[in-house]
Amino acid sequence: MPELPEVETTRRGIAPYIEGERVCGVVVRQPRLRWPVPARLKAALCGQTIDTVRRRGKYLLLESAAGTVILHLGMSGSLHVVEAGTSAEKHDHVDIIFANGCCLRLRDPRRFGAVLWTTRAAETHKLLQGLGPEPLSDVFDTDYLFTASRARRVSIKAFIMDSKVVVGVGNIYASESLFMAGIHPQTAAGRIGRVRYERLVRAIRQVLGKAIEQGGTTLRDFTNSEGKPGYFQQQLQVYGRAGEACLSCNGRIRSLQLGQRNTFYCPQCQR
Repeated sequence: MPELPEVETTRRGIAPYIEGERVCGVVVRQPRLRWPVPARLKAALCGQTIDTVRRRGKYLLLESAAGTVILHLGMSGSLHVVEAGTSAEKHDHVDIIFANGCCLRLRDPRRFGAVLWTTRAAETHKLLQGLGPEPLSDVFDTDYLFTASRARRVSIKAFIMDSKVVVGVGNIYASESLFMAGIHPQTAAGRIGRVRYERLVRAIRQVLGKAIEQGGTTLRDFTNSEGKPGYFQQQLQVYGRAGEACLSCNGRIRSLQLGQRNTFYCPQCQR
């Protein structure tokens, strides 16, 4: 599933082509995605100018004076900028066509993505209103995460993957951040002290920042708006490396299941 770095990579890829551009057409070939594509989308969006392309968590927001298109890439979705009139392939479900000759195309083989429309402030939408702070924002700091963790018995990995606590720290990036911070993924969130949370906040920022610089992580389906994979997987320290040597201590990377997700860690480096 595309996580925050992949979605941010997509945002940066499509924004130069569609910000400030007028929508002149909408084509919905398959309205049955995770939620039905609104029937009013074409009428509402055509003629509008996309003022900004923002990201909130794993959602992309295409904002206009009339309202906001809320996009989610689901498990296997990707957005591509192609020339208007380019023939659609099997899994190309939604096109937003612009007067400058560009077409923003959603490709989603598994159809778990979403294309929604709201005329209210995007942050009040039911999918966004309960989200925690952005991990690269000033709001996300040691004081915030330490305070939010008090009396929490859930594992630290599950805690930082909770989108109500902080958005965008998916499975890969949680494993990598905990390794960098030297924290065992099974440790209860409420038992971790402020100093270790300071290291964790710093690690989360560094891991996500590096992943964005590398265009995200491609393990299966993700490609950016130009159809290229992300390259952060080449820098993974623990994720997917069970049984291999730790790059820090030369011990063996182990894996376990937490919350039905594979978790990778080094038992010597992470306590």
